[in-house]
Amino acid sequence: MAENREKLFDQFAPVSTETWKAKVVADLKGADFDKKLVWRTNEGFNVQPMYRAEDIENLKTTDSLPGEYPFVRGTRTDNEWFIRQNIVVENVAEANEKAKSLTTKGVTSFGFKLSEALTADNIATLLDGIDLAKVEVNFESCPKCAVATTKALVEYLTSNGKADEFTGSVKFDPFVRLLKHGVDFGGDIKAMAKELIEIVAPVKDLRVFTVDTVLLSDAGAYIAQELGYALAWGNEWMSQLTDAGVAVDEAAKRIKFNMGITSNYFMEIAKFRAARMLWAQIVKQYQPECDCACKMNVHAATTKFNQTVFDAHVNLLRTQTETMSAALAGVDSITVTPFDAQFKNPDEFSERIARNQQLLLKEESHLDKITDPAGGSYYVETLTASIADVAWKNFLAIEELGGFYAAIKDGKIQEELQETSKKRHQDVARRKESLLGTNQFPNFTEVAGNKIEKTDGCNCGCKHEAQEGAVASIPTARAASDFEALRLATEKSSARPKVFMLTIGNLAMRLARAQFSSNFFACAGYEIIDNLGFKTVQEGIDAAMEKKADIVVLCSSDDEYTEYAPEAFKLLDGRAEFVVAGNPACTEDLKAQGIKYFVHVRSNVLETLQEFNAKLLK
Repeated sequence: MAENREKLFDQFAPVSTETWKAKVVADLKGADFDKKLVWRTNEGFNVQPMYRAEDIENLKTTDSLPGEYPFVRGTRTDNEWFIRQNIVVENVAEANEKAKSLTTKGVTSFGFKLSEALTADNIATLLDGIDLAKVEVNFESCPKCAVATTKALVEYLTSNGKADEFTGSVKFDPFVRLLKHGVDFGGDIKAMAKELIEIVAPVKDLRVFTVDTVLLSDAGAYIAQELGYALAWGNEWMSQLTDAGVAVDEAAKRIKFNMGITSNYFMEIAKFRAARMLWAQIVKQYQPECDCACKMNVHAATTKFNQTVFDAHVNLLRTQTETMSAALAGVDSITVTPFDAQFKNPDEFSERIARNQQLLLKEESHLDKITDPAGGSYYVETLTASIADVAWKNFLAIEELGGFYAAIKDGKIQEELQETSKKRHQDVARRKESLLGTNQFPNFTEVAGNKIEKTDGCNCGCKHEAQEGAVASIPTARAASDFEALRLATEKSSARPKVFMLTIGNLAMRLARAQFSSNFFACAGYEIIDNLGFKTVQEGIDAAMEKKADIVVLCSSDDEYTEYAPEAFKLLDGRAEFVVAGNPACTEDLKAQGIKYFVHVRSNVLETLQEFNAKLLK
């Protein structure tokens, strides 16, 4: 039977790419192939509508196997990953109880967030009853607390015979202050790094030098941009450590990468594959004794940049696809940001859902059962090579500036991220980048002001006052923040604006434009009054005034606007704001008659709504 199936392929003659493209061009009926089907990524390369075997024939990445240098297909021969949940440690005994409970709920990795350094006794209490052979343990605090916490941890592990069981990290990240606050760390990084190397020597699987590009992903960094920064950051550690006399293999095995995951599904799969390959090549240049030193240990966390306060349950959809892409890419551990983390401290329900998002991928989708399932995909392999190329150029550009540390001391990387964030916010404002529930299809009846319990801020335990001479810092505003400000301002207003759809004329056009306009104005939380249609303009204006509309939106066809728009504008007589739905050929003529507002697909939604907010809110 199998032989018969194989012979079926002989019945189909090979079809060339040119033949396929000719068929597509014919079906486009004159439309330009490149403009219609080829799209330009934010990373700066084109994506084709189809890929074939010949596209990957010359790629060296397809020759390697999982667990083999350069590790593009993974650093392991399995796809087991740690499911991490973060715990804010305010009381070590309470944190211990929570951790022990979580071990029964599928969690296999802990991220303990500390406001101060721990003692060996604190750690003994915190880790009491936790089987270190079965879970990963990570500590995060102010970088100036890292040495003391590491020393206490090693003391606890060695005195209790658990040094060989332990897997995890202590986050030493002296660069974060420059990135977040524009102020240098102030300590001797090289000396502290050398001290940490000596401290961790008895514990072989304890990593202490952090590359934390989750910060940059949360700031809005593009995928290849984040990867380029990650490589430069990691190379900074390799340079600092080897200059301090640390052996190459020892230095590389103490570095841990924390990277963000965005909703760009296939691009994220490709990013992590490219990251392992490029990092392996960088470490290889330091001439380690073993290729195993070239393995990248990477933790992935879902980004906060695209999370929203309004319609927050949509965050679950975003984080699920993000988690899936990281799992398929073969990362070592994953943190799923709870869906409510942007407006409150996550509760038991949201934390449980975040855990279960990973458990579903393991227990029901079985993504842990196969390594690098994307390997060999014409599309993913091509994306991997393309992202690697752009990220490598970004890496080299940073090295030309003197390396990662020099670049952030000059504020160069922070400034680049500010430009990227500005561009992405503009794209959100114009709907070039969609945020479901925020700039597209919002729930205009939702009220969110009463559920906001916290705002974003630094919780490391250090004080960060503004200092003279500070350089630029990375942006912190999420993509949805501008639209959320609109909605919250509407909520606080004593009178919620009413938007009336004056639908008339061509049935298909008036309904389509009413739907578009309703979606448009709902982004500011305005009350939408939709209608099926009116027989006359006068009838529509009378109905709008009866409803006490603040904005009247004329919804019809382009041809009919020539007649309907001037009549409606005259009848309204300034009693409400007047808007034409669309961008008809007669727009300039209508503007000459005093009509100011037109809403269409090329409109800047945010700026338009901000203007209406300024006029209407009381």
